[in-house]
Order: sequence, then structure tokens, then C-alpha cells
Amino acid sequence: MKVRLMRERFDIIEALSALRTSECGAYVMFLGQVRSESHGRHVKRLIYEAYPEMAEGEMARIREEALRRFPILDALIWHRYGELDVGEDTILILVSAKHRKEAFEACAWLIDEVKKRVPLWKKEVTDEGTFWIEGDRAVKE
Repeated sequence: MKVRLMRERFDIIEALSALRTSECGAYVMFLGQVRSESHGRHVKRLIYEAYPEMAEGEMARIREEALRRFPILDALIWHRYGELDVGEDTILILVSAKHRKEAFEACAWLIDEVKKRVPLWKKEVTDEGTFWIEGDRAVKE
């Protein structure tokens, strides 16, 4: 499956296997993870809330746009939701292309579009309380 919203941990080997082809000369991956600090606060964990069908639908549209926009062979977008501890992976984007430049450009575009368009809501649980994250803003719950 090239687009997935999931609670379980990523299997990067499975993801890479989904895109492997002899035509490919470059695979570029973006792997996001929960970091221990945000907005100057110590993060204990993240909570991603989502409407799965809507989120996966938008991720599929973004993937299809990337395939039309960039000279790449394929792309994969997986995002986790639920409660995630510091150090756990949050998002995996993998792009295959004949050449590295196109793969890097498409990967950067994909992560930006996912962050802008996919209906996922991120909450940070910190030592100072719980905060909804809206772009670069943190709003205390």
C-alpha cells in the first residue's frame, strides 16, 4: 500500500520493497520522529488525531499530484496517528526516481504538502501542559 495512515510502527524494508524496480537509480526518504523538545518545552509524547478516510484520501491526492508534477517513478506516504513517544517515527515519505535530483525535489514537495493539506491534528504533551500545534504556533489546551 503506497498511502497509509497507521497506528503501528513503520517497516522501512516493506516500504522500500513496495517501490523497488530495476529502472530506479535513486531512492530518497524522509523519516520524521517525535523529538524531545518543541517551542522551548520538554515533550513527553505526541498525540495525532485524524479522520482516517479523509486523511488517506488527501494523502492519495498528494501522491498522485507528485507523480504528475515530477519525473519520478513512484512515491509512498505513510503517517502514524495515536499516541507516540519521544523517538518514535511519525511520517515516512519515500520517492523513487531515475535520478537523485528529481527524487529529492519530489520528497521535499511531498512533506510540505502533507503538512499543509492532510487533516491531522497534533497535540504535544509537555511538562507545562498539553498544546495543540497549529503550524509554528502552540496553543495551550
